[in-house]
Amino acid sequence: MRKEAMMSKAKALGGKILTGPFIVLALFALIALILMVKRFALGLGAVSNLNDGHPWGLWIVYDVVTGTALACGGYAMALLIYIFNKQTYHPLIKPALLTSVFGYSLASISIIVDVGRYWNLHNIFHPKYANTNSVMFEVATCISLYIMVLWIEFSPTLLKGANRPKLAGWVQKLMFFFIGLGVLLPTMHQSSLGSLLIVAGHKVSPLWQTMFLPLLFLISAIVLGYGMVIFESLYASANLNRPLEIPILSKLSGVIPWLLSLYVAIRILDLVVRGAIGTFVTEGFNSVMFTIEMILFIIPIVILFPKANRSKPRRLFAAAISAVMAGILYRFDAFLVAFNPGDGWHYFPAVSEIMITLGIIAVELMAYLFLVKKLPILAGNHKPAHQS
Repeated sequence: MRKEAMMSKAKALGGKILTGPFIVLALFALIALILMVKRFALGLGAVSNLNDGHPWGLWIVYDVVTGTALACGGYAMALLIYIFNKQTYHPLIKPALLTSVFGYSLASISIIVDVGRYWNLHNIFHPKYANTNSVMFEVATCISLYIMVLWIEFSPTLLKGANRPKLAGWVQKLMFFFIGLGVLLPTMHQSSLGSLLIVAGHKVSPLWQTMFLPLLFLISAIVLGYGMVIFESLYASANLNRPLEIPILSKLSGVIPWLLSLYVAIRILDLVVRGAIGTFVTEGFNSVMFTIEMILFIIPIVILFPKANRSKPRRLFAAAISAVMAGILYRFDAFLVAFNPGDGWHYFPAVSEIMITLGIIAVELMAYLFLVKKLPILAGNHKPAHQS
C-alpha cells in the first residue's frame, strides 16, 4: 500500500529546459508564427490551398477534428476514474489532462487561422446571429466551454506550482461540478464532429457516410484517448527518465480491444445492412484507404486480446500506435479522402499549411516538456534527470 502511494504521488521531473529537441521544436514554432503573420496580413490564399470546394483543409481536419480526439486522454480517463470509479488509474489523469488542455487550446487557434473573416467569430455566440439549429453551433459551443473547463481542472496543479495551496484546495472543492461538465461536453462535441459529415450527404463516400457517424467518432475518440495515454507513458519512461508503468498500463489496455471490436462490428454490419459492402472493392483509392484503416483498427485487437501481451512494453507500444494511427486515418479519410464536392474541385495542403500545423504541434510538445519538468504532473519515482 505504501509503495502504491509513493508511486501515485506526482512530482516535477526537473532538468534542463533548453535541450536540443526543445530548440528544434522552437524553430518550427517560430516558422509557424511567421507564416501566421503572413496569413493574417495577406489572407488565406497567401498560405493555403483552400478553395470553395474544400473550405475545410488540414487545419480543421488535423488540428481540430483529429487534434481534439488525440487530446481526449483527459476525457477518456475521467470516464474510467469518475464515472466507473476505477481509482486505480488516477496516477494517469494529470498527464492526460495536460495533453487535453493544450490539444484543445491549440485547436482553437487553428480555427482562428482557418476562418476567413476571423473578426466575426464572436457572432457564433451572438444572440442575433447564432444559429442554434446548427451542428456547428453545438460543436463550437461545447469545445469553447470544454477548453475553459479543462483549464479549471488543471488549475490546482498550476496553483500548487505557484505555491498557492490554499487557493488550489478551494478550487478542488468545486471540482466535482467541472468534472461532470468535462465528461458531458466531449461526449457531445466528439459525436457531433461525425454529425458534420452526415450533412454532406452523397459528397462523402458510402464507405464512410452513415447515420452511425456520431457513435463511430465518439468510440474512436475514446480509443484515441487511451492510445495516447499509453503512448505518452511509455514515451516518458523511455525519454524522461521514469520507470515503466506496465501494471497500470496493462489494465488500461484491456479496454481498447473491446471498444475497437464494437467499432469494427458496427462499421462492417452497417455496410452490410446499407448494401454498401460492395463498395469495399469498387471505390479505387477510397477502397485502399478503407482497407488500411480497418487493418490498423484490427491490429490492436489482435495484440491486446491475449492478456499476456498487455504486460509487454513493445507490444503495448505497437498496439497504442496502431490505435492512434487508425483514429487519425479515419478522420482524414472521412473529411478529406472520402469527401468529393464535385465540379472538379481538388485539394492538397500547401507547404505553409503543413508548416503552421507542425508549428502548433511543436508548441504543444514544448509546453508539455516545460510543465512536466516544472510542475508535479507525472506520477512515480523519477530517476535523476539527465540534461539531454
